[in-house]
Amino acid sequence: MGINRMIFNETSYFGPNARSVLATEFLSRHYKKAMVVTDQSLMKAGVTNQVLQILDTNSIPYEVFSDVKPNPTVSCVKAGIERFQSSNADCLIAVGGGSVIDTAKAIGIVVKNPEFSDIVSLVGVADTKNRSVPIIALPTTAGTAAEVTINYVITDEENVNKLVCVDPLDIPVLSIVDSELMAGMPENIAAWTGLDALTHAIEGYITKNSWSMSDMFHLKAIQLIFDYLVPAVKDKNPEAINHMGIAQYIAGMGFSNVGLGIVHSMAHPLGAVYDTPHGLANALLLPYVMEWNGVVCIEKFKEIGTAIGLDMRNLTDDEVVQTLVDKVRKLASLLGVAEHLQDIGVKEEDLEMLAKKAVVDPCTGGNPRDVTVDDILEIYRKAF
Repeated sequence: MGINRMIFNETSYFGPNARSVLATEFLSRHYKKAMVVTDQSLMKAGVTNQVLQILDTNSIPYEVFSDVKPNPTVSCVKAGIERFQSSNADCLIAVGGGSVIDTAKAIGIVVKNPEFSDIVSLVGVADTKNRSVPIIALPTTAGTAAEVTINYVITDEENVNKLVCVDPLDIPVLSIVDSELMAGMPENIAAWTGLDALTHAIEGYITKNSWSMSDMFHLKAIQLIFDYLVPAVKDKNPEAINHMGIAQYIAGMGFSNVGLGIVHSMAHPLGAVYDTPHGLANALLLPYVMEWNGVVCIEKFKEIGTAIGLDMRNLTDDEVVQTLVDKVRKLASLLGVAEHLQDIGVKEEDLEMLAKKAVVDPCTGGNPRDVTVDDILEIYRKAF
Protein backbone atom coordinates (compact mmCIF):
# COMPACT_ATOMS: atom_id res chain seq x y z
CA MET A 1 0.00 0.00 0.00
CA GLY A 2 1.86 3.07 -1.24
CA ILE A 3 0.75 6.68 -1.44
CA ASN A 4 -1.02 7.55 -4.72
CA ARG A 5 -1.28 11.13 -5.98
CA MET A 6 -3.99 12.40 -8.33
CA ILE A 7 -3.84 15.85 -9.96
CA PHE A 8 -6.62 17.15 -12.20
CA ASN A 9 -7.28 20.56 -13.69
CA GLU A 10 -9.69 22.88 -11.88
CA THR A 11 -12.61 23.31 -14.28
CA SER A 12 -13.71 21.65 -17.51
CA TYR A 13 -16.73 21.99 -19.78
CA PHE A 14 -17.90 19.34 -22.24
CA GLY A 15 -20.30 19.14 -25.15
CA PRO A 16 -21.18 20.70 -28.50
CA ASN A 17 -20.69 24.49 -28.39
CA ALA A 18 -19.04 24.33 -24.95
CA ARG A 19 -16.80 27.15 -26.24
CA SER A 20 -19.71 29.52 -25.62
CA VAL A 21 -18.63 29.69 -21.93
CA LEU A 22 -15.21 31.11 -22.84
CA ALA A 23 -16.02 34.82 -22.51
CA THR A 24 -17.82 34.46 -19.17
CA GLU A 25 -14.97 32.40 -17.75
CA PHE A 26 -12.32 34.76 -19.11
CA LEU A 27 -13.98 37.84 -17.66
CA SER A 28 -14.84 36.25 -14.31
CA ARG A 29 -11.14 35.43 -13.85
CA HIS A 30 -10.28 39.11 -14.48
CA TYR A 31 -7.84 38.40 -17.29
CA LYS A 32 -7.01 41.45 -19.41
CA LYS A 33 -5.60 40.10 -22.66
CA ALA A 34 -4.97 36.66 -24.18
CA MET A 35 -2.31 35.26 -26.46
CA VAL A 36 -4.04 32.64 -28.58
CA VAL A 37 -1.71 29.74 -29.43
CA THR A 38 -2.73 27.75 -32.52
CA ASP A 39 -1.39 26.47 -35.85
CA GLN A 40 -1.67 27.47 -39.50
CA SER A 41 -3.84 24.52 -40.58
CA LEU A 42 -6.47 25.33 -37.93
CA MET A 43 -6.39 28.99 -38.95
CA LYS A 44 -6.92 28.04 -42.60
CA ALA A 45 -9.68 25.56 -41.77
CA GLY A 46 -11.56 28.23 -39.80
CA VAL A 47 -11.44 26.21 -36.56
CA THR A 48 -9.47 28.81 -34.58
CA ASN A 49 -11.87 31.40 -35.91
CA GLN A 50 -14.77 29.74 -34.07
CA VAL A 51 -12.98 30.71 -30.86
CA LEU A 52 -11.72 34.13 -32.01
CA GLN A 53 -15.32 35.13 -32.86
CA ILE A 54 -16.27 34.70 -29.21
CA LEU A 55 -13.39 36.94 -28.14
CA ASP A 56 -14.32 39.54 -30.80
CA THR A 57 -18.01 39.52 -29.87
CA ASN A 58 -17.13 40.18 -26.24
CA SER A 59 -14.42 42.77 -27.02
CA ILE A 60 -11.73 40.65 -25.36
CA PRO A 61 -8.26 41.80 -26.46
CA TYR A 62 -5.98 39.11 -27.89
CA GLU A 63 -3.20 38.43 -30.30
CA VAL A 64 -2.52 35.22 -32.22
CA PHE A 65 0.65 33.10 -32.25
CA SER A 66 0.05 30.54 -35.01
CA ASP A 67 3.53 29.18 -35.72
CA VAL A 68 3.10 25.81 -33.96
CA LYS A 69 4.09 22.77 -36.04
CA PRO A 70 3.25 19.10 -35.41
CA ASN A 71 5.98 17.76 -33.06
CA PRO A 72 6.69 21.33 -31.80
CA THR A 73 10.34 22.32 -31.36
CA VAL A 74 12.49 24.20 -28.87
CA SER A 75 12.84 27.09 -31.33
CA CYS A 76 9.05 27.28 -31.74
CA VAL A 77 8.64 27.52 -27.95
CA LYS A 78 11.31 30.24 -27.73
CA ALA A 79 9.53 32.25 -30.45
CA GLY A 80 6.27 31.88 -28.51
CA ILE A 81 7.87 33.09 -25.28
CA GLU A 82 9.27 36.15 -27.04
CA ARG A 83 5.90 36.87 -28.57
CA PHE A 84 4.10 36.48 -25.22
CA GLN A 85 6.52 38.83 -23.46
CA SER A 86 5.98 41.57 -26.03
CA SER A 87 2.19 41.08 -26.12
CA ASN A 88 1.22 42.32 -22.63
CA ALA A 89 -1.08 39.29 -22.41
CA ASP A 90 -1.75 37.76 -18.98
CA CYS A 91 -3.11 34.38 -20.09
CA LEU A 92 -2.79 31.83 -22.89
CA ILE A 93 -5.68 30.36 -24.88
CA ALA A 94 -4.55 27.17 -26.65
CA VAL A 95 -6.73 26.16 -29.61
CA GLY A 96 -5.43 22.96 -31.18
CA GLY A 97 -4.26 19.40 -30.66
CA GLY A 98 -1.53 18.13 -28.37
CA SER A 99 1.23 20.02 -30.22
CA VAL A 100 -0.49 23.36 -29.65
CA ILE A 101 -1.42 22.74 -26.01
CA ASP A 102 2.07 21.37 -25.26
CA THR A 103 3.61 24.50 -26.79
CA ALA A 104 1.36 26.69 -24.64
CA LYS A 105 2.41 24.74 -21.52
CA ALA A 106 6.11 25.20 -22.30
CA ILE A 107 5.61 28.92 -22.97
CA GLY A 108 3.58 29.35 -19.78
CA ILE A 109 6.09 27.52 -17.60
CA VAL A 110 9.19 29.33 -18.91
CA VAL A 111 7.61 32.79 -18.72
CA LYS A 112 7.10 32.21 -14.98
CA ASN A 113 10.34 30.21 -14.50
CA PRO A 114 12.87 32.03 -16.71
CA GLU A 115 15.80 29.98 -15.40
CA PHE A 116 14.55 27.23 -17.77
CA SER A 117 14.68 29.43 -20.88
CA ASP A 118 17.02 26.97 -22.63
CA ILE A 119 13.89 24.67 -22.74
CA VAL A 120 16.02 21.47 -22.77
CA SER A 121 16.49 21.63 -18.97
CA LEU A 122 12.72 21.07 -18.58
CA VAL A 123 13.08 17.39 -19.53
CA GLY A 124 11.77 14.86 -17.00
CA VAL A 125 10.51 16.31 -13.69
CA ALA A 126 12.01 19.80 -13.67
CA ASP A 127 12.32 21.71 -10.40
CA THR A 128 10.11 24.63 -11.39
CA LYS A 129 8.88 26.91 -8.58
CA ASN A 130 6.09 29.00 -10.08
CA ARG A 131 2.80 28.04 -11.63
CA SER A 132 2.49 28.52 -15.38
CA VAL A 133 0.85 31.55 -16.93
CA PRO A 134 -2.89 30.65 -16.79
CA ILE A 135 -3.80 28.42 -19.73
CA ILE A 136 -7.29 27.94 -21.16
CA ALA A 137 -7.21 24.85 -23.42
CA LEU A 138 -9.67 24.12 -26.22
CA PRO A 139 -8.61 20.81 -27.80
CA THR A 140 -9.42 20.31 -31.50
CA THR A 141 -8.44 16.61 -31.61
CA ALA A 142 -9.83 13.70 -29.59
CA GLY A 143 -6.58 12.10 -28.55
CA THR A 144 -3.81 13.62 -26.50
CA ALA A 145 -5.81 14.88 -23.46
CA ALA A 146 -3.11 17.56 -23.06
CA GLU A 147 -5.85 19.78 -21.60
CA VAL A 148 -6.03 17.66 -18.43
CA THR A 149 -2.51 16.24 -18.08
CA ILE A 150 0.62 17.42 -16.30
CA ASN A 151 2.81 16.37 -19.26
CA TYR A 152 4.06 18.05 -22.40
CA VAL A 153 6.49 16.96 -25.13
CA ILE A 154 8.83 19.24 -27.10
CA THR A 155 11.28 18.20 -29.83
CA ASP A 156 14.92 19.15 -29.24
CA GLU A 157 15.88 19.59 -32.89
CA GLU A 158 19.59 20.01 -32.10
CA ASN A 159 19.96 16.61 -30.38
CA VAL A 160 17.10 14.96 -32.33
CA ASN A 161 15.30 13.98 -29.12
CA LYS A 162 11.85 14.38 -27.65
CA LEU A 163 11.84 16.17 -24.31
CA VAL A 164 9.15 14.49 -22.21
CA CYS A 165 8.35 17.02 -19.47
CA VAL A 166 6.25 16.29 -16.37
CA ASP A 167 5.18 19.28 -14.30
CA PRO A 168 2.06 19.67 -12.11
CA LEU A 169 2.49 23.46 -12.42
CA ASP A 170 1.63 23.40 -16.14
CA ILE A 171 -1.92 22.06 -15.94
CA PRO A 172 -4.51 24.31 -17.66
CA VAL A 173 -6.77 26.23 -15.29
CA LEU A 174 -9.70 25.72 -17.64
CA SER A 175 -10.45 23.12 -20.32
CA ILE A 176 -13.25 23.40 -22.84
CA VAL A 177 -13.82 20.10 -24.64
CA ASP A 178 -16.11 21.21 -27.46
CA SER A 179 -16.86 18.40 -29.92
CA GLU A 180 -17.76 20.95 -32.63
CA LEU A 181 -14.12 22.06 -32.67
CA MET A 182 -13.13 18.40 -33.26
CA ALA A 183 -15.64 17.79 -36.08
CA GLY A 184 -13.37 19.15 -38.81
CA MET A 185 -10.48 16.75 -38.20
CA PRO A 186 -9.30 15.03 -41.41
CA GLU A 187 -10.07 11.30 -41.31
CA ASN A 188 -6.44 10.21 -40.83
CA ILE A 189 -5.85 12.64 -37.95
CA ALA A 190 -9.13 11.58 -36.30
CA ALA A 191 -8.03 7.93 -36.56
CA TRP A 192 -4.47 8.50 -35.30
CA THR A 193 -5.49 10.71 -32.38
CA GLY A 194 -8.26 8.30 -31.37
CA LEU A 195 -5.77 5.41 -31.36
CA ASP A 196 -3.37 7.63 -29.38
CA ALA A 197 -6.12 7.88 -26.75
CA LEU A 198 -6.54 4.08 -26.83
CA THR A 199 -2.77 3.72 -26.30
CA HIS A 200 -2.96 6.08 -23.31
CA ALA A 201 -5.81 4.05 -21.83
CA ILE A 202 -4.25 0.61 -22.37
CA GLU A 203 -0.75 1.65 -21.27
CA GLY A 204 -2.16 3.52 -18.28
CA TYR A 205 -4.22 0.45 -17.31
CA ILE A 206 -1.23 -1.91 -17.29
CA THR A 207 1.53 0.46 -16.10
CA LYS A 208 3.43 -0.44 -12.92
CA ASN A 209 1.86 2.50 -11.05
CA SER A 210 -1.78 1.75 -11.93
CA TRP A 211 -4.26 1.48 -9.07
CA SER A 212 -8.01 1.33 -8.58
CA MET A 213 -8.80 4.99 -9.30
CA SER A 214 -6.68 5.22 -12.46
CA ASP A 215 -8.05 1.82 -13.57
CA MET A 216 -11.58 3.21 -13.37
CA PHE A 217 -10.73 6.00 -15.85
CA HIS A 218 -8.74 3.82 -18.22
CA LEU A 219 -11.24 0.97 -18.47
CA LYS A 220 -14.11 3.36 -19.20
CA ALA A 221 -12.01 5.15 -21.82
CA ILE A 222 -11.19 1.84 -23.55
CA GLN A 223 -14.90 0.93 -23.70
CA LEU A 224 -15.90 4.31 -25.12
CA ILE A 225 -13.14 4.24 -27.76
CA PHE A 226 -14.11 0.77 -29.02
CA ASP A 227 -17.76 1.89 -29.15
CA TYR A 228 -17.33 5.31 -30.75
CA LEU A 229 -14.02 5.71 -32.60
CA VAL A 230 -15.11 4.15 -35.91
CA PRO A 231 -18.38 6.13 -36.25
CA ALA A 232 -16.54 9.30 -35.17
CA VAL A 233 -13.91 8.82 -37.89
CA LYS A 234 -15.88 7.18 -40.69
CA ASP A 235 -19.31 8.80 -40.34
CA LYS A 236 -18.36 12.06 -38.61
CA ASN A 237 -21.21 11.16 -36.25
CA PRO A 238 -21.58 14.17 -33.87
CA GLU A 239 -22.58 12.03 -30.88
CA ALA A 240 -19.63 9.69 -31.46
CA ILE A 241 -17.22 12.65 -31.75
CA ASN A 242 -18.55 14.01 -28.45
CA HIS A 243 -18.04 10.61 -26.77
CA MET A 244 -14.48 10.45 -28.16
CA GLY A 245 -13.79 13.89 -26.67
CA ILE A 246 -14.84 12.54 -23.28
CA ALA A 247 -13.00 9.21 -23.72
CA GLN A 248 -9.64 10.79 -24.49
CA TYR A 249 -10.09 13.24 -21.57
CA ILE A 250 -10.75 10.55 -18.98
CA ALA A 251 -7.83 8.50 -20.32
CA GLY A 252 -5.76 11.63 -19.67
CA MET A 253 -7.05 11.89 -16.10
CA GLY A 254 -5.63 8.43 -15.57
CA PHE A 255 -2.29 8.29 -17.39
CA SER A 256 -1.27 11.81 -16.38
CA ASN A 257 -1.14 10.51 -12.82
CA VAL A 258 0.29 7.00 -13.25
CA GLY A 259 2.44 7.14 -16.38
CA LEU A 260 2.66 5.09 -19.56
CA GLY A 261 5.00 2.47 -21.07
CA ILE A 262 7.23 1.61 -23.99
CA VAL A 263 4.71 2.23 -26.78
CA HIS A 264 5.33 5.89 -25.97
CA SER A 265 9.06 5.39 -25.42
CA MET A 266 9.30 3.84 -28.89
CA ALA A 267 6.98 6.38 -30.54
CA HIS A 268 8.86 9.45 -29.27
CA PRO A 269 12.10 8.83 -31.26
CA LEU A 270 10.03 8.25 -34.43
CA GLY A 271 8.58 11.73 -33.97
CA ALA A 272 12.00 13.25 -33.26
CA VAL A 273 13.89 11.53 -36.10
CA TYR A 274 11.24 11.22 -38.84
CA ASP A 275 8.64 13.75 -37.73
CA THR A 276 6.14 10.86 -37.60
CA PRO A 277 2.78 12.07 -36.21
CA HIS A 278 2.65 10.90 -32.58
CA GLY A 279 -0.75 9.20 -32.86
CA LEU A 280 0.30 7.25 -35.95
CA ALA A 281 3.49 6.04 -34.23
CA ASN A 282 1.51 4.86 -31.20
CA ALA A 283 -1.22 3.23 -33.29
CA LEU A 284 1.30 1.23 -35.30
CA LEU A 285 3.42 0.10 -32.33
CA LEU A 286 0.64 -0.67 -29.82
CA PRO A 287 -0.19 -4.28 -30.94
CA TYR A 288 3.50 -5.29 -31.08
CA VAL A 289 4.19 -3.96 -27.59
CA MET A 290 1.01 -5.57 -26.23
CA GLU A 291 2.22 -8.94 -27.58
CA TRP A 292 5.54 -8.46 -25.82
CA ASN A 293 4.05 -7.21 -22.53
CA GLY A 294 1.22 -9.77 -22.53
CA VAL A 295 3.02 -12.41 -20.47
CA VAL A 296 2.90 -10.13 -17.38
CA CYS A 297 -0.56 -8.65 -18.08
CA ILE A 298 -2.84 -11.70 -18.39
CA GLU A 299 -5.39 -10.64 -15.75
CA LYS A 300 -5.51 -7.04 -16.97
CA PHE A 301 -5.86 -8.17 -20.59
CA LYS A 302 -8.78 -10.42 -19.55
CA GLU A 303 -10.43 -7.42 -17.86
CA ILE A 304 -9.97 -5.22 -20.94
CA GLY A 305 -11.28 -7.96 -23.24
CA THR A 306 -14.34 -8.54 -21.06
CA ALA A 307 -15.03 -4.78 -20.91
CA ILE A 308 -15.16 -4.55 -24.72
CA GLY A 309 -17.37 -7.62 -25.12
CA LEU A 310 -14.85 -10.39 -25.85
CA ASP A 311 -15.36 -13.81 -24.28
CA MET A 312 -12.14 -14.26 -22.29
CA ARG A 313 -13.23 -17.41 -20.41
CA ASN A 314 -11.50 -20.76 -20.83
CA LEU A 315 -8.59 -19.29 -22.81
CA THR A 316 -4.94 -20.14 -22.33
CA ASP A 317 -2.65 -17.22 -21.45
CA ASP A 318 -1.38 -17.09 -25.04
CA GLU A 319 -4.95 -17.01 -26.36
CA VAL A 320 -5.85 -14.17 -23.99
CA VAL A 321 -3.01 -12.05 -25.36
CA GLN A 322 -3.68 -12.97 -29.00
CA THR A 323 -7.44 -12.36 -28.74
CA LEU A 324 -6.97 -8.84 -27.40
CA VAL A 325 -4.10 -7.96 -29.74
CA ASP A 326 -6.17 -9.15 -32.73
CA LYS A 327 -9.03 -6.91 -31.64
CA VAL A 328 -6.72 -3.88 -31.42
CA ARG A 329 -5.14 -4.73 -34.81
CA LYS A 330 -8.57 -5.05 -36.39
CA LEU A 331 -9.59 -1.62 -35.12
CA ALA A 332 -6.38 -0.05 -36.46
CA SER A 333 -6.72 -1.73 -39.85
CA LEU A 334 -10.39 -0.71 -40.09
CA LEU A 335 -9.13 2.86 -39.74
CA GLY A 336 -6.46 2.41 -42.40
CA VAL A 337 -3.40 2.57 -40.14
CA ALA A 338 -0.12 1.22 -41.60
CA GLU A 339 1.01 -2.06 -40.02
CA HIS A 340 4.77 -1.82 -40.52
CA LEU A 341 7.42 0.79 -39.81
CA GLN A 342 8.89 0.42 -43.31
CA ASP A 343 5.52 1.61 -44.70
CA ILE A 344 5.89 4.99 -42.93
CA GLY A 345 9.46 5.71 -44.04
CA VAL A 346 11.47 4.23 -41.14
CA LYS A 347 14.90 2.93 -42.23
CA GLU A 348 16.08 -0.47 -41.04
CA GLU A 349 19.60 0.79 -40.35
CA ASP A 350 18.14 3.32 -37.85
CA LEU A 351 16.45 0.74 -35.62
CA GLU A 352 19.41 0.38 -33.26
CA MET A 353 19.73 4.15 -32.82
CA LEU A 354 15.95 4.40 -32.20
CA ALA A 355 16.13 1.62 -29.59
CA LYS A 356 18.92 3.44 -27.71
CA LYS A 357 16.83 6.60 -27.59
CA ALA A 358 13.68 4.71 -26.55
CA VAL A 359 15.24 2.83 -23.64
CA VAL A 360 16.17 6.09 -21.84
CA ASP A 361 12.79 7.76 -22.49
CA PRO A 362 10.99 8.79 -19.24
CA CYS A 363 8.03 6.52 -20.14
CA THR A 364 10.16 3.34 -20.08
CA GLY A 365 10.19 3.03 -16.29
CA GLY A 366 6.41 2.62 -16.16
CA ASN A 367 6.29 -0.36 -18.52
CA PRO A 368 4.79 -3.43 -16.76
CA ARG A 369 7.61 -5.66 -18.02
CA ASP A 370 11.23 -4.59 -17.52
CA VAL A 371 13.02 -3.97 -20.82
CA THR A 372 16.55 -3.75 -22.18
CA VAL A 373 17.71 -2.00 -25.32
CA ASP A 374 17.83 -5.43 -27.03
CA ASP A 375 14.18 -6.10 -26.13
CA ILE A 376 13.13 -2.79 -27.66
CA LEU A 377 15.23 -3.47 -30.76
CA GLU A 378 13.52 -6.85 -31.12
CA ILE A 379 10.06 -5.19 -30.98
CA TYR A 380 11.10 -2.53 -33.53
CA ARG A 381 12.35 -5.32 -35.82
CA LYS A 382 9.06 -7.20 -35.53
CA ALA A 383 7.17 -3.99 -36.33
CA PHE A 384 9.50 -3.18 -39.21
